Amino acid sequence: MGTRNISISDEAYSKLAAMKGPKESFTDVINRLAGKKSVLDLVGLLTPKEGAELRSNIQGIRARSRKRAAETERRIRGS
Repeated sequence: MGTRNISISDEAYSKLAAMKGPKESFTDVINRLAGKKSVLDLVGLLTPKEGAELRSNIQGIRARSRKRAAETERRIRGS
């Protein structure tokens, strides 16, 4: 694997350095950031039926979670 020199602004360098982990190289940071996927990559992954089922399941999970949170709050408050 070869190497390349690039020129970036001081501001860009500071932002990149802030994202860098203690044992991570700048190359590692750039590869990690450049490898991020977009939510648009998921378009067409599910059939319309599968999408509707997933949406329904998520809505059910959220409803149960809200109910549990409300019940927990009532128990904590002693009502």
